[in-house]
Amino acid sequence: MKYRKFGKIGIEISEISLGTWQLGGKWGDDFNNEVAQNTLSSATNKGINCFDTADVYQDQNSEKAIGKFIKTVDKKPFIITKSGRQLDPHNAEGYNEKNIRDFINQSRQRLDVEALDMVLLHCPPTDVYYNPEVFDFMDKFKEEGLIKHYGVSVERIEEGLKAMNYPGVEAIEIIFNMFRLRPSELFFEEAKKNNIGVIVRVPLASGLLTGKFDENTTFGPDDHRTFNRNGEAFDKGETFSGVDFKQGLKAVSELKKVFKTDNLAPYALKYILMFDAVSTVIPGASKESHIVNNVETVDMPDLTKEQMDEVKRIYDTYIKKPVHHLW
Repeated sequence: MKYRKFGKIGIEISEISLGTWQLGGKWGDDFNNEVAQNTLSSATNKGINCFDTADVYQDQNSEKAIGKFIKTVDKKPFIITKSGRQLDPHNAEGYNEKNIRDFINQSRQRLDVEALDMVLLHCPPTDVYYNPEVFDFMDKFKEEGLIKHYGVSVERIEEGLKAMNYPGVEAIEIIFNMFRLRPSELFFEEAKKNNIGVIVRVPLASGLLTGKFDENTTFGPDDHRTFNRNGEAFDKGETFSGVDFKQGLKAVSELKKVFKTDNLAPYALKYILMFDAVSTVIPGASKESHIVNNVETVDMPDLTKEQMDEVKRIYDTYIKKPVHHLW
């Protein structure tokens, strides 16, 4: 494993961390705690020192499983958890001191820790970023010892840039991958200027960039890749990075020609790590073998300029027009 500076937080974070939305089983499957514990153990054995979770992942079982696991290891990984998506309705008014305090305290109980390592506001509505009171009470929670660090998980570039105006924001989680290139235009440079840790989520575009799917691929009824393709349940950009599935397959076919393989996942992850503004990438894993495959990316040779240029060409040809301006 290789490690990078995590913004101004003062720690070294593994280039590949673990996203735990799928922990303990695939999306829509019943949660399996044994699989979850084995996955977490495999991650730490491979040098991963950061887990990314949320209070809504796997019906809160993701946090509980991590809380159980960290009691079994001498060196505890850095735990990032997200807060806010329990709100119903999920609106800006819900991001008040009482609600977020309650959510943080519930996460502390599930993870069984005195203070959360880091809390990210979980893709709040855009209006939240223009309300300084929200960031004031996050500072207050830090002073009270409920949390050690905080930041935001964003849907849109605008939100990430606005969040950087608040001194207490230490990290921003954002979607960036071969099908979502806009962050590389301005956001990354501003993050470096402000010494902000950058956590890249949805690195494989919900699996589309693995190269394993075709037009006959189906997903379970409780899998967001079935029910959220047009944003029916949450932001459309969370599912296949907002790319139309069939259009994405055309781009994937071109990428396979560039990299001369049907297994695009390692190249998709390596592409992200080619950007020095990125602190860590958080691919998900529903079983141990996913961990092994993800970590192998770290030791791959850098992509060539020709390969990087080809990714941009394919993006411009197949993806940019319908997607680029939306997020």
